[in-house]
Amino acid sequence: MENPFWHIIANPSSGGGAVERRWPQIERLLQEMGFSYSVQFTERRGHASRLAEDAILNGYRYILGIGGDGTNHEIVNGIMGQSFAPSADIHYAILPSGTGNDWARQYGIPSDARRRFERLKVPEIRFQDIGLAKYISEGKQEQRYFVNVAGMAYDGFIGRQLAQHRVRNRIQYLLLVARYLMQYKLSGARILFDGQSAEDFFYTINIGLCRFSGGGMQFVPQAVPDDGLFALTFARRLPKWEVLLQTRRFYNGTLLNHPKVEGYQARSVRVEHSGNVPTLLEADGEFLGETPVEFTLLENALKIVL
Repeated sequence: MENPFWHIIANPSSGGGAVERRWPQIERLLQEMGFSYSVQFTERRGHASRLAEDAILNGYRYILGIGGDGTNHEIVNGIMGQSFAPSADIHYAILPSGTGNDWARQYGIPSDARRRFERLKVPEIRFQDIGLAKYISEGKQEQRYFVNVAGMAYDGFIGRQLAQHRVRNRIQYLLLVARYLMQYKLSGARILFDGQSAEDFFYTINIGLCRFSGGGMQFVPQAVPDDGLFALTFARRLPKWEVLLQTRRFYNGTLLNHPKVEGYQARSVRVEHSGNVPTLLEADGEFLGETPVEFTLLENALKIVL
């Protein structure tokens, strides 16, 4: 890869405004290290998707995102949702600068700008699977791509509640998660996957491509980003005190050892609500909607630059 021209999409609000504060230093590094680039800054939720689409329309084939998991989610949706060039023609990289940086954690992508740009000078190219979720939002069928983990039940509830906050750090996030645990009420759901099914009151349902979500938690420790399969994990009815006691398992990769938690790998997944209350959905930390939800896997659909 000989000195490609990078189009940068930066979210100045990521990391509690960290990107805006760091940008003068980042730009000095880009110039010092001889990068050719243009840059656009996002102005609102969803803007990164539009900027990515427009960049591809205008001929850019190397896109560098600067932001967190939300920015990453939007840019990937811009790449996957456009029709101007095959997604395999687009080289995508990120400088992680958010609160969680879970997708970057999967690949060990550094948040230090100098170390990140040094790696872009001698890049490693990978292809990753992408998920497509079709769901209901405000009574209408919608769809969204995701690159990391989709969460339902309690995860969807948290996603909806957190959409009302600007989370600035991991401590604030964990405090809000604990608070919302007390408010959450389980509802019945039915999970259909590769000829199997499970019906119960679920605490959590996760459909993952990569291992980490929620700031380093591992709800899908069995996930492999390029194996052509979703990692599916679900936890059946649990008392809230038990959820708190098992917090260490969320981080150390042993969640599947709990007797109430099951893990699978599946080519396709569908989740329906089995009562009158829909089951909520978030993906890559972004609240989307509710059941019924159909998950489809697109193999090796995203070209990433590590």
